[in-house]
Amino acid sequence: MDFLPIFLNIKKRACLVVGGGSVAERKVSLLMDAGADVNVVSPELCESLRLLSEQGQIQYRQGTFTDTDIENKALVIAATDNTQVNESIADIANAKGVPVNVVDNPEHGSFIMPSIIDRSPVQIAVSTGGTSPVLARTLRSKLESMIPSGYGRLGILMEDYRGKAKQAFSTVDERRNFWEKILSGPIVEMVMAGQDDRAREYLENAFDDELKHHALDSGEVYLVGAGPGDPDLLTFRALRLMQQADVVVYDRLVSKPILDLVRRDAERIYVGKERSNHAVPQEDINHLLARLGKEGKKVCRLKGGDPFIFGRGGEEIDTLMQQKVPFQVVPAVTAASGASSYAGIPLTHRDYSQSVVFATGHLKDGSMNLNWDGLAQPNQTIVFYMGLQGLEVICRELIEHGMPSDTPIALVQKATTPDQKVVTGVLESMPNDVKNSDIKPPTLIIVGNVVKLHERLNWFKG
Repeated sequence: MDFLPIFLNIKKRACLVVGGGSVAERKVSLLMDAGADVNVVSPELCESLRLLSEQGQIQYRQGTFTDTDIENKALVIAATDNTQVNESIADIANAKGVPVNVVDNPEHGSFIMPSIIDRSPVQIAVSTGGTSPVLARTLRSKLESMIPSGYGRLGILMEDYRGKAKQAFSTVDERRNFWEKILSGPIVEMVMAGQDDRAREYLENAFDDELKHHALDSGEVYLVGAGPGDPDLLTFRALRLMQQADVVVYDRLVSKPILDLVRRDAERIYVGKERSNHAVPQEDINHLLARLGKEGKKVCRLKGGDPFIFGRGGEEIDTLMQQKVPFQVVPAVTAASGASSYAGIPLTHRDYSQSVVFATGHLKDGSMNLNWDGLAQPNQTIVFYMGLQGLEVICRELIEHGMPSDTPIALVQKATTPDQKVVTGVLESMPNDVKNSDIKPPTLIIVGNVVKLHERLNWFKG
């Protein structure tokens, strides 16, 4: 994160704009909208700023900038058409610890001006860190069309009841659960339809019902598949539950971009597992989920890939069912599907493979005593999860059980992410090929003639 997004209260505070042209006029307008007392310094003013000065809406000093102009100012915007002057203003402001924005030169200032979607009291700021204002404006225009003006009225309505919510519910979690329940009901559509009085009546009744029955939500566990790594592959349902959870229990395979989508104030508990190195044993994870759910918390168990495909999801919900903890399961794009798709390797193809089998690279007891006869079948694709350390055994056993030694094999590391790496070869030589490479877990292994299509169909370059 290159900049810390903040919203600054400048109501009735003196702010300085240096410059008198059209660019300065736009900055003055924004400051006035935010309630600032605007001071402008410039040798001359454009027509719109001149009118504001004559009407007494801004304070204007004709002339060039001096050090004393910064005194007692809440912030400064350097908006002249002279780069050296703007940089000089920024240097002085930075030295005095006054926030300063330099138009078209963000690296010299201490803050930048984002593109703004204003649905007061709801405000959304979009920024590219000054690298591409056009992109920021494009994103803003898309958001403008998606966020009706009624959200401003909804914000005002909720503000009116903020004090009542604090009196009714003693903890932050209780208040948040109440408002989440309200916003998932019909009140949003009422406000969007202009039925504000009806929405207010609905809210009054909701408070009465909540206090009368003390109907706070009980705890629940969400087993959410995070997919193979690309956050764009998350389901809508997964994203919604991730953003309403009180606690997130996540494993090693959940990528940082996906974890960044979790609600920021949620407690995060890492329970990552590697072969022979479990941060938290599976049995303890099962009971941790049950305990948190019994405490009344909304728990998101975030798992790489799909919870029910080598994700131990079945073991976890077995414990939840035994302890009568409510839960739901959100399936996801499993690692096999994601890795093969992003590597240009179809798992099935009528000319190469008519079936696909998923297998684990090691069993619960640490062995690799798999059904090798069933795996080494012609016209079949095999996908091994967690098999990199056992690659030599996999290749040897498949060959010994009848699979041709020149059968294509692919290793896909960090699939669907910008760091994706694909290594292809054949069963006979792949163990030696890997010794000379830097490939490491998490890596998926794909065996079968469909691997021949990788070079021709590989569309994802990371």
